[in-house]
Amino acid sequence: EKRPAAEAAPEFSYREQLEHLNPIAQPLASRKLTRKLYKCIRKAAKHKQIRRGVKEVQKFINKGEKGITVLAGDTLPIDVYCHIPIMCEDRNLPYAYVPSKSDLGAAAGSKRPTCVILLKPHEEYQEAYDECLGEVESLPLPL
Repeated sequence: EKRPAAEAAPEFSYREQLEHLNPIAQPLASRKLTRKLYKCIRKAAKHKQIRRGVKEVQKFINKGEKGITVLAGDTLPIDVYCHIPIMCEDRNLPYAYVPSKSDLGAAAGSKRPTCVILLKPHEEYQEAYDECLGEVESLPLPL
């Protein structure tokens, strides 16, 4: 039996992915929250409600767009995107790290890995979004 590409099982388990995290991947989403975020991103991608990639996300955060920022915790060098969490904190935007950039890219419906996604609210998946939002906001921020 074949699964569709976006639903394909991740190459590594959550625990295996944790070994490849970079030093700044805090706050890290739990396994359960990671799954919820991927699911919400898949829904958002269907409705074209995501911003993907450092340049695009940065541009729209600066323009004052609201949403949850999801970053990949296995991105190296960290200099590529280490300024994004600071921008989020300045604007009180919730953000969280997930362990894998390839899974993040797959959830967004792309073959390419992606290191950051801005997930925008939309009435089609508002319930899932609000649930993710609540959990992401309750994660402890790094000091």
